[in-house]
Amino acid sequence: MIDVLSVTHAVSKRTPWNKGKIVGAKPPLRPKHVWSIRTKLQVVGRMRDLALFNVAIDSELRGCDVVALKVDDVAPGGYAADRASVRQKKTGRPVKFELTESTRQAIDDYLRATGKKSGAYLFTGRRQAGHMTTRQYARLLSHWIADIGLDPHLFGTHSLRRTKATLIYRRTGNLRAVQLLLGHTKIESTVRYLGIEVDDALAIAEQVDV
Repeated sequence: MIDVLSVTHAVSKRTPWNKGKIVGAKPPLRPKHVWSIRTKLQVVGRMRDLALFNVAIDSELRGCDVVALKVDDVAPGGYAADRASVRQKKTGRPVKFELTESTRQAIDDYLRATGKKSGAYLFTGRRQAGHMTTRQYARLLSHWIADIGLDPHLFGTHSLRRTKATLIYRRTGNLRAVQLLLGHTKIESTVRYLGIEVDDALAIAEQVDV
């Protein structure tokens, strides 16, 4: 006969999957963090990582879409374009984004160094035939974060996706523009994703003296 109390006790002693882990939305990087990582990658000459980091910031794409980019997506004529359009894997909807001058330069330098041609994946991993995995992308990000003295457990690939979007909203207050850039179908998703309600409440509270 099964001892119900013993089974219940054993189940209750199981370690929760998230014990000791930081859960919830990962915060965006601050501009000073972005420049610190860029400078670090430039100094050590890691052209692929610099191109990957810059593209992730500018595109505001999910990690699965960043690693699946092909040369033609951002450099259709062999040189980085001013703007690009990618169909999102999660929603199937296209999203457009602008590539800044520093990102275009990083892409061009990387393409020249690697000799990648049209049709090839932009960011390859250990297996050169396929693209980099999201797990490898996340590991690289952890190294970049740790190299500038931050706790890598506090940030994730969504931190890069949220960085520019958060900055745009804080500077312009244009929620619709951010929704389009992130490729969200509903404005409510953008509100939740950026944590706007909390941020706005805190900003208002800081302006009130009692």
